[in-house]
This record gives sequence, structure tokens and C-alpha cells, in this order.
Amino acid sequence: MASYTLDINNKKHQVEVAEGTSLLWVIREHLGLTGTKYGCGIAQCGACTIHVDGEPMKACVLPVNNFSNGEKITTIEGLSENGDHPVQKAWIEAQAPQCGYCHSGQIMQAVNLLEKNPNPSREEIKEHMNGNICRCGTYLRIIKAVELAAQNK
Repeated sequence: MASYTLDINNKKHQVEVAEGTSLLWVIREHLGLTGTKYGCGIAQCGACTIHVDGEPMKACVLPVNNFSNGEKITTIEGLSENGDHPVQKAWIEAQAPQCGYCHSGQIMQAVNLLEKNPNPSREEIKEHMNGNICRCGTYLRIIKAVELAAQNK
């Protein structure tokens, strides 16, 4: 076991886990932040998308030992205390989720897009969201939610 200090959602967390443990499992199992989901385990579906220093990354393939240099990690819980981030509100307004499983990762990806490009075209939205899979196929509602969030920012 090794000890790691992680900066997650603007709080320092001390964890003791085996070297090489996935950041996803540290977030979910050791810190109880279960909004970040396990989907595929091979960084293909995007359900585990978090931000590391503002950039979206797939937590399922990131070893915890890569994150002891003060990197700022943000999970879906860190976007807003009350779930009222503009993208979260747009998701509700557009009724984007069906089963909802992928949507924390979808939202994290969309937040990154809108931080870089506050007024993306439909094609830019599709391109940026391409690495996140929705099993239920609510892609048109996801696109609508991103468009709403862009309008309401």
C-alpha cells in the first residue's frame, strides 16, 4: 500500500491504496464520490470522464500514482454544490438522460467544450462529444442540452 494526497473538488484527500489502483476506484470506493461511473474499463465509453487541471480524462485507466503532484481533479460532484451548474440545468431542461448512466461523463465532456468554445456549432458539439457513448442513444437530446447550456451561459 502507498499513501497519496489528491486534490479532488478543491479538497485534499489522503488515501492509502495499492500502487497502480485506478483513479476511478479511488474516487468511487475510497472517497465515496459515486457520480463518476464505471462503464467499460478501457477508456472507450466516457462514463468515467473527470477533469484533470481542466482537461477531460477517462479515470478508469489513470493510475492513482500519476496524481501526487497537486493536479486539480474535478468530478461531477465538484461542478456545483447543488447540481445547478448551467450544463446540469440544461441537461434537465432538454431531458437528456434516459437511464442516466453515462450522463456524468457526458456533462463533464460538455463543460470542457463550453469552457473552450462558449458558442459551438452543432458539428463542433458532435466532434467534441464523440468519445462519450450513450447506451440509450439520447444523442439528439445531449446535443440539445449542450446548445441550451451555450445559450444560457
